[in-house]
Amino acid sequence: MPLLFVGCTTVTPADYRSERPALDLARYFDGTIDGWGMVQDRSGKVLRRFRVVIEAQWRGNVGTLDETFAWSDGKQEKRVWTITKVDQDRYTGTAGDVVGTAQGEAQGNALQWRYVLRLPPEQGGWEVDLDDWMYLVDERTMLNRSVIRKFGIRFADITIAFRKRG
Repeated sequence: MPLLFVGCTTVTPADYRSERPALDLARYFDGTIDGWGMVQDRSGKVLRRFRVVIEAQWRGNVGTLDETFAWSDGKQEKRVWTITKVDQDRYTGTAGDVVGTAQGEAQGNALQWRYVLRLPPEQGGWEVDLDDWMYLVDERTMLNRSVIRKFGIRFADITIAFRKRG
């Protein structure tokens, strides 16, 4: 009978509290980080691939992540995040295509971001909900998995592997 309830639990950042190495956003996102990723539709088909370079720096409790994306279809995009450390575990963030303020919680080696993203006009211009998880693997490697939903329906996933230079 317990197997019936396995898929009904919700994962929270607290589930990763004891995982190591501990994720410190200001330490990881400081300097240049390279990333490689893909967007898949809900059937698993890869829709687009990309490379991202992040130039990141922190001043006190405020970090800036300047992201430059090169997409497989030739499109270039830029996003600049301003991230604020609110307390030991919580962060907020803003960016030009983020509606309102992103909310994040980090525990152990994991960070969960939740935010609304406005897609570009050529992708419908919709506002979609992102549930974004980052997992620190070692001091230079991070994996990122995002679920994109609209009207509560999952319609795409994003997977990214990050590697910090140096």
